[in-house]
Amino acid sequence: MKVAVFYYSQSGQALDVAEHICSEVTGPVIYKQIIPLQNYPFPWTKDEFFAVFPETRLAMPPSGIQPIDFSDIEDTDLVLVVGQSWFLSPSLPLQSFLEDQHVKDYLKGKDVVFVNACRNMWLMTSRKIKAYLKAAEANWVGHIVLQDQRANLISAATIVRWLMYGKKEASWLLPCAGISQEDIASASRFGKLMEGAWEKGNLIQLQTDLLSVGAIQYQPSVLFLEKTGHRMFGIWAKFIRQKGDFGDQRRRFRTDLFFYYLLTVLFLVSPFAQVFFYLTYPLHRVRDHQQIDCNL
Repeated sequence: MKVAVFYYSQSGQALDVAEHICSEVTGPVIYKQIIPLQNYPFPWTKDEFFAVFPETRLAMPPSGIQPIDFSDIEDTDLVLVVGQSWFLSPSLPLQSFLEDQHVKDYLKGKDVVFVNACRNMWLMTSRKIKAYLKAAEANWVGHIVLQDQRANLISAATIVRWLMYGKKEASWLLPCAGISQEDIASASRFGKLMEGAWEKGNLIQLQTDLLSVGAIQYQPSVLFLEKTGHRMFGIWAKFIRQKGDFGDQRRRFRTDLFFYYLLTVLFLVSPFAQVFFYLTYPLHRVRDHQQIDCNL
């Protein structure tokens, strides 16, 4: 099986995930880095990070990507797209990649697995990736989520420390940020399973097989928060863009307001919202939603 891996990785985590997934694939694996024309820094400053929020949520990437050479992967058997979520949506580089006409032409008719290396909110990203792949006439055959397994507030604190200060390692009372090395190291099982499914000509069943080995750890209370947050993010994004396009300094006051709103919701409101979710658990039809959310 020949595999093409398209990846975007600022910190190196997404690439690390991709390499471990493919580490025991016996056929050739060819990596293609997604390089956006717009530079996104790492670590971020607060202002830089929140400046990209409206365009991320509204699927309006401010730039395209550098050209990709497809000549050595035209005959690939399986495509992996590996990236991350920003603001409950695919990261802007992923969006730029999937909107590129040359990429869409390449993906047409290809079997694609999407791998999200994220904090813990992945649902709305998966729905948008599905729409992108459908528009490209690609075959979405697999979805893998590697996420931070720690409690929501702890993972939020550690990701801020990592994104803004570049500190991934454990410090003071906080654990290491991001996906655990144990979870990343064990991701090779997904590559084995994908290769086995391809050899049997059974990629249609791949997602069911991936779920059986833990490709997605479903956290219903977190995804309940995500669905609500995604709607509110849409309102905020449109409110901010009323002041100008990407890079317009007139948006600064409104992005600052959104920053304080997000802190309030994350650290004060979300704990009570999760308690409310569990108090009303029977009303949420979790099993039905899990079937919909985890399958393609």
